[in-house]
Amino acid sequence: MIINEKDNVEILLQPEDGIPAGHKRARRNIEQGENIIKYGYPIGQATRHIDKGEWVNENNIKTNLEGTLEYSYHPQTQHTASHDVESVQAPKDMQNGKAEREINAFLRHDNQCGIRNDIWVIPTVGCVASLAQRLASDFQQKSGYPTMAFAHTFGCSQLGCDHEQTRQILYSLTTHPNAGGVLVLGLGCENNQLSTLRDMLDEKIDTTRVRFLEAQKVKDEYEEGMRILAEIHDVVKEDKRIPLPVSMLRIGLKCGGSDGFSGITANPLLGRLSDTLIAQGATTILTEVPEMFGAETLLMDRCCDEATFQKTVRLINEFKEYYLSHNLPVGENPSPGNKAGGISTLEEKSLGCVQKGGSATVMDVLDYGQQLTTPGLNLLCAPGNDLIASTALAASGCQMVLFTTGRGTPFGTCVPTLKVSTNNELAAQKPHWIDFNAGCLLTGTSWEEATQQLLQLVINTANGQSSRNEENGYHEIAIWKNGVTL
Repeated sequence: MIINEKDNVEILLQPEDGIPAGHKRARRNIEQGENIIKYGYPIGQATRHIDKGEWVNENNIKTNLEGTLEYSYHPQTQHTASHDVESVQAPKDMQNGKAEREINAFLRHDNQCGIRNDIWVIPTVGCVASLAQRLASDFQQKSGYPTMAFAHTFGCSQLGCDHEQTRQILYSLTTHPNAGGVLVLGLGCENNQLSTLRDMLDEKIDTTRVRFLEAQKVKDEYEEGMRILAEIHDVVKEDKRIPLPVSMLRIGLKCGGSDGFSGITANPLLGRLSDTLIAQGATTILTEVPEMFGAETLLMDRCCDEATFQKTVRLINEFKEYYLSHNLPVGENPSPGNKAGGISTLEEKSLGCVQKGGSATVMDVLDYGQQLTTPGLNLLCAPGNDLIASTALAASGCQMVLFTTGRGTPFGTCVPTLKVSTNNELAAQKPHWIDFNAGCLLTGTSWEEATQQLLQLVINTANGQSSRNEENGYHEIAIWKNGVTL
């Protein structure tokens, strides 16, 4: 496959001459120091002469990425999708038979849309994480109602930014619309005081659904926790799904365990879906800032105004400064799995990664832990780490995460985490991990058909269909840490 006529490499769809599928082969002789071109853009430079037909990989290519850069705003005059977003129709509403773009979900008191109505137990500090897990597990077993705890190791012995980030993530999860009810569980002596979090939440919560327990203040914390969960359950069990517009959906876009097919199948498919949802008034969020390095100008030129462009510049350069402050090169990203799958440099990974954002206008840029306010395509500050980035997407308000992968992962965050495989082999090997196979695009399925099928899956999931991670009981969160531990 030749992705762009400017490319001096081609992609093998099947293994050939010792080169694995998904990897690059030189289309012509490439001289030492010459740029390797893929997707029509440089992905690094040759470290030696490369013969036509030779395998191009991390052994003969190196990144061009360096430190922070200066950027100029060159807005596109028009932001249009490369496909007809209106041709992909939402499924028919089963109640009235009309071809309306609707989902059946839960409308919250603050007019947010929740696609789940679970009970969440959120510990303020790692010291009560095991208690939270025991309460959630025992209550679900006793009541039969979906109840989950989100353990983490933070909430104490933190200072400054780390302390604020932990509290902000927990605040955002406590107000998440997928939670029908929440028990916030504290210890009592931690830095992340329950009383402070409660004061932050007072004006945002329905106090019949969000309850608090400080373990050191009661005689039997387990008994008291089970009692409070039963009271929360009495409220949430009466909730009913109602028809709501697709425009209320907020979808996180993530990739992990990427391979050489990620930028050819699954990521551009998510881009088409993102454009389709945005055309219907919905919101999508692109994160993993290091995996924008080398492709950032493609996003900057799509910013809705210069203020959003400047936010994007800060997003990129401040993240590079984060790397440099730890004496790490900004291009040190592709993992062993990425390289085994055919990705050689961070630029190559980034040019595939940003395709998940489609071609829509960038409407806003969010800080880590910040919640959504602007419909359309948003950028979010978070690292590439799968658990941290997916948690950040959920904390921003996303009701589900679409997660493309070429290597596979069973992981799921606190919201449904739909795995989209980049190739047929992964889908066949791990059907209990994979929710949708974008590898079908390599074997004859049209882009329009695949986009329609993925949209149908998103709407079915919003309507209550379980994702693979939910079927497996895999629910995790991770909080970003940067500073000192006391």
